[in-house]
Amino acid sequence: MPRQFFVGGNFKMNPGSVEQKKTIVKVLNDADLDPSTEVVIAPPSLYLIPLKDVLRKDIKIAAQNCYSKTSGAFTGEISPSQLVDAGIPYVILGHSERRTLFHEYSEVVGHKTKAALDQSLKVILCVGETLQERDAGKTTEVVNSQLQAVLDVLKEENYWSNIVIAYEPVWAIGTGKVATAAQAQEAHYDIRKFLKEHVSQAVADDTRIIYGGSVTAANCNELATQPDVDGFLVGGASLKPEFVDIINANRK
Repeated sequence: MPRQFFVGGNFKMNPGSVEQKKTIVKVLNDADLDPSTEVVIAPPSLYLIPLKDVLRKDIKIAAQNCYSKTSGAFTGEISPSQLVDAGIPYVILGHSERRTLFHEYSEVVGHKTKAALDQSLKVILCVGETLQERDAGKTTEVVNSQLQAVLDVLKEENYWSNIVIAYEPVWAIGTGKVATAAQAQEAHYDIRKFLKEHVSQAVADDTRIIYGGSVTAANCNELATQPDVDGFLVGGASLKPEFVDIINANRK
């Protein structure tokens, strides 16, 4: 069965005002979007519920993070169960900015992932290497270690049906640098190979692996032609009208 194309928009700590949020939503609500592509956007947590109430129903909402506990004295955190109760179906976990700026080790990401899945959230799981690691020829080693930390806590194979893996080379995020189509395909192929060898052939075949890292309307079409690239996780361009073109990159 073909994997459904997936495009996520990670707004990060944007936009800066409610009015700007309304402008972004209007563009998406009025757009002619490929109905065969699953679209998910991740606004700051402050906007999750208000945005869900005004966004067209064929676009889903994701949180940008959640904690590994369901409740308790964890100031500033949001629990998976709170997201589910609010009707938020997805969460992004393991983004490189969380790993580097907030020191979330792969083991932490693993526990967060299991906690989210246990509460019936779907997870956009981010992995990727730095420029130094790529130059040292360690891309596969680094990405596999990040995946292994998740695999260590997910003992049942059925967990993987609710995970979308986002390969985001750290050196390409927000820098304007983009992995070539060949580089993206190679990394995605290696991720699928890891899933085949360490989980199962079925999981390897069915799991969507999307690319993130300065994706724009100018480069998305070539990337979308790669056999193991199942979509995108878009940063800055998701705040612009060109996001519609990226969503439609796989339109037949």
